Amino acid sequence: MSEEQFMGNLYQRFPVTIEKGEGSHVWDADGKEYIDCMGGYGVALVGHRNQRVNNAIKEQVDKIITVHSSLYNKTREEFLTKLIGLAPEGLTQVHLNNSGAEAIEAAMKFARKFTGKKGMIAMKGSYHGKSFGALSLTFNPKYRKAFQPLVEKVSFASFGDIESLRSVIDDDTALIILEPIQGESGIIVAPEGFLQEVRKICDEKGIVLIFDEIQAGLGRTGRLWACDHWNTAPDILCLAKGIAGGVPMGATLVRQNILDSMSKGEHSSTFGGNPISCAAGIAALDSLTEDGLIENSEKMGDKFRKGLEELKEKHTMIREIRGKGLMIGIEMIFEVKDILMTLIKKGVLMLYSGRNILRILPPLVITDDDVTKVLHALDSTLTEEEQRRSVQR
Repeated sequence: MSEEQFMGNLYQRFPVTIEKGEGSHVWDADGKEYIDCMGGYGVALVGHRNQRVNNAIKEQVDKIITVHSSLYNKTREEFLTKLIGLAPEGLTQVHLNNSGAEAIEAAMKFARKFTGKKGMIAMKGSYHGKSFGALSLTFNPKYRKAFQPLVEKVSFASFGDIESLRSVIDDDTALIILEPIQGESGIIVAPEGFLQEVRKICDEKGIVLIFDEIQAGLGRTGRLWACDHWNTAPDILCLAKGIAGGVPMGATLVRQNILDSMSKGEHSSTFGGNPISCAAGIAALDSLTEDGLIENSEKMGDKFRKGLEELKEKHTMIREIRGKGLMIGIEMIFEVKDILMTLIKKGVLMLYSGRNILRILPPLVITDDDVTKVLHALDSTLTEEEQRRSVQR
């Protein structure tokens, strides 16, 4: 009996049934081992079966699982203190929720309430989620078309083009939202100077600047925050994915004057800030900052990209290598489905980003040996693909 019988046709599925994981490795139901470069779409940030996270969850389960935010809780207090201690400058308030889309939804409401304006600007190529508000800020028409009308007053500017951005700003613009590194559209890194220019425009015009670091944040790019690469802090920062070591959690970090504009009851979350997620979040942040994971992300990311550039010299089917840290895109000259399936046979799980881009988002604990094995598997897979295409000609 298949999961599809109950879950419908909502996901692009891979023919692997995962049973367990440890570090950057997972095992299927038959005991076959894989190097995990999917990382649960970036959720397995601190590694599968991270002992800090596992122990924290076990300890919290024996205390209490749920405490609504209308009551106080010491685990939540500890997590908030730790998170704000690491946050970009000026972000001293937090709304805790359960996912990336929820973090975006909260940010939209906070920015509109604070400014009293309605207009929203996102970037072409953006991906911010699939709930109605987040979807309104997501560019790709294939996600949007069937569900219109969406939230009104959204404009899109070309990512990295400051003049394109200026052209869509008006007196009713409440917010500008962007990913410092666009994930779903192919690991597109913001050009030098762009984030600083956007920050300057927002300051001049009283516009709230929101960074979506749901995929790029928390050490993924070799810095704690992706925006650190450009020394630019937002007014609101949206986080999720690996923030609680694999347990569902989202967080919207906000400047105090922005959150102060909200009245009691205007936004809330029943599960947001539950003690299980907060306990796991404390452990995940400790693992990131005390176990060398951010440094490893930078080091292993450099090794990956160096090896991939060498493969690019060898295989003409590779068009471009992009990314920072362990957020890497490999743009090919054709669709990558067959490559992904061959890699599965070779014990490597990898993501796609659009039809022709391979995406690498492994746990930040990935080792030198694993990177070497992934590069070898990709090399042999591309060689086989070249031979197959040559025969077909």
